Amino acid sequence: MEPEEKKKYGEPFKHDPSFKGPIHNRSCTDIVCCIFFIIAVMGYIAVGILAWSQGDPRKAIYPTDSRGDFCGQAGTPLENKRKLFYFNIMKCASPMVLLSFQCPTTQLCVEKCPDKFMTLAKAHLNDKDFDYYKNFCKETVTRSMSAPDILREGLCPAMLIPSKSFTRRCFPDLGLKGGVVTVGNETKFKDESGKMRDAKDLVDGVKNATVVMEARQVVMKIFEDYTQSWYWILIGLVLAMLLSLLFIVLMRFLAGIMIWIIIFAVIAVLGYGIFHCYMEYADLKNEPGANVTLKELGFQTDFTIYLQIRQTWLAFMIILAIMEVIIILLLIFLRKRVLIAIALIKEASKAIRYMMCSIFYPLFTFLLLAIVVAYWAVTAVFLSTSNEAIYKVVNQSACVHSGEVCDHANYSTSKMKAECPDSECNFAFYGGETVYHKYLIALQFYNVFLFFWCANFVTALGQMSLAGAFASYYWAFNKPDDIPAFPVFSSMGRSLRYHTGSLAFGSLILAIVQIIRVLLEYLDHKLKGAQNKCTKFLLCCLKCCFWCLEKFIRFLNRNAYIMVAIHGKSFCTSAMNALNLLMRNVLRVAVVDKVTDFLLFLGKLLIVGLVGVFAFFFFSGRVKAFEDTAPNLHYYWVPILTVVIGSYLIAHGFFSVYDMCVDTLFLCFLEDLERNDGSPERPYLMPDSLLKILNKKNKNKAGE
Repeated sequence: MEPEEKKKYGEPFKHDPSFKGPIHNRSCTDIVCCIFFIIAVMGYIAVGILAWSQGDPRKAIYPTDSRGDFCGQAGTPLENKRKLFYFNIMKCASPMVLLSFQCPTTQLCVEKCPDKFMTLAKAHLNDKDFDYYKNFCKETVTRSMSAPDILREGLCPAMLIPSKSFTRRCFPDLGLKGGVVTVGNETKFKDESGKMRDAKDLVDGVKNATVVMEARQVVMKIFEDYTQSWYWILIGLVLAMLLSLLFIVLMRFLAGIMIWIIIFAVIAVLGYGIFHCYMEYADLKNEPGANVTLKELGFQTDFTIYLQIRQTWLAFMIILAIMEVIIILLLIFLRKRVLIAIALIKEASKAIRYMMCSIFYPLFTFLLLAIVVAYWAVTAVFLSTSNEAIYKVVNQSACVHSGEVCDHANYSTSKMKAECPDSECNFAFYGGETVYHKYLIALQFYNVFLFFWCANFVTALGQMSLAGAFASYYWAFNKPDDIPAFPVFSSMGRSLRYHTGSLAFGSLILAIVQIIRVLLEYLDHKLKGAQNKCTKFLLCCLKCCFWCLEKFIRFLNRNAYIMVAIHGKSFCTSAMNALNLLMRNVLRVAVVDKVTDFLLFLGKLLIVGLVGVFAFFFFSGRVKAFEDTAPNLHYYWVPILTVVIGSYLIAHGFFSVYDMCVDTLFLCFLEDLERNDGSPERPYLMPDSLLKILNKKNKNKAGE
């Protein structure tokens, strides 16, 4: 870049004989934002307390009967009655099911679902049958009551149908026999009026009743898989942590060799992945139904079905092949720059050698992030379950009050009951009309926004703490004598004491962009059915723009925190200085720094690949040695995906130390080039390896 162009991006740093790295005499920055952040966090705590006082997570865990009681809740009379039974499942075919999430029929908590056909009239003739029937009736029913009286008062269902438990609810045991729908192996059954009905008449009721529970069923199966495999998932994550730590330790001594090992190992792992996908693709050639396209298959809750389709493995093979080709081409065309990047990583290894505690700093960041995530999740659950139980009128015959809100406790003596004698006041859903419930969406929005802000703040604190420590290493004239004691902890102390406002400012900007992206996704979801092509295009452009904006702000924030850690100035000033410094050296940034990031990314990819391959063979039961050890799961991809994502986060956490070290040293290196010229009065502080690569050297004094 020409000198005239460089001036567009601010004045270069001047030589300052007193500059010795991160300054110690600094003052507080961005105080106003610090105050706002403290107030926002206090409000966040208040929202959490309010949610915990109003919410009830049992609403999300247990089925609720018509009285609003929880089935299977420990310590209650319904502790052993874990399943929800519908008096008349046929009424679940009503569209009301989809609107109120509750069938307009009496629902009762029972110990087990009925397993045979039986009508109340038939059961009333025999004591043994009636004792069995009473398990599906209200407590007030007695043997002395006549069958018409029982039905008139709504104490028992008119008939029982063989049922099976599905998400703790009793649904008819439907099946297929010769292409005909059956229930309990029967194609027909007598309804409460004695009329013969086809089993297929139950399909709509079961279908509508389960529409609102499909997602919950998948979630519960996934939860069960986690309960069965959490121990092995934990072992996989520990393995990823040990591998990451081993790579970091080896890079401390063998940085250059390790980088080349990582490069060739990633190419080998991707090559094996391509081979494995091809073998799976070839093995399914003659399998019936394997040639179905993904479009024809549609969405399936059982994701293992996709692995039985040839097109799935073909897609995996193409994706891996593209990744393989891209990596090889990048290495070929950037081979010279790779050598420069390796020299920068070697210097980062030396810096980490003098401050080994920096390797474990990500564990502290993980702990803080875990607290933030846990607080957000618990608050979200309590907020979503803080509504009150709403009861509505359910009628057997015509009633003017049908579907109206009613008072369950006093319904028997109410005017509604008098006008509609055969109606009942049943639980419908959780809601409310108080001021608190009207602002529930706003509180959930505040919960999400503060989650983003706090999570970004924790990440920013880690970045600034590490940046201050590594900058003190670079600017130390005599290493390690001039490096301060406990550099990471002293840097974190400076960051919290003087620059909480700057951390909050950068985190706030990023959180605003993230919440806008969430709102765009929410808007896209809400308008999905009513969108025209123009609206879809506009939303797609907005989402793309804000995604790019988030990436740029993350990059800018990272470099701004480095400059704050070194010079102790405000966030905006530091961001501008960092951006100008990078723009004055844009070619070095685009080539050297990004190649270094790419090499470190390959290291993360290798760890994820090794652990992911091991997890795949273990949980899928492909290896006979693990058949008896691996847990029996609904979806074996659940622990595999968890281990892969967790491994990447762990590897990213450990390699983020290298990322931050390289970025800090790179900015210090660029500033060093501007401050100094290699003369005895202004010697470069960069290591000899970088001096050789740049064809620069420090000149000795005359006579030495």
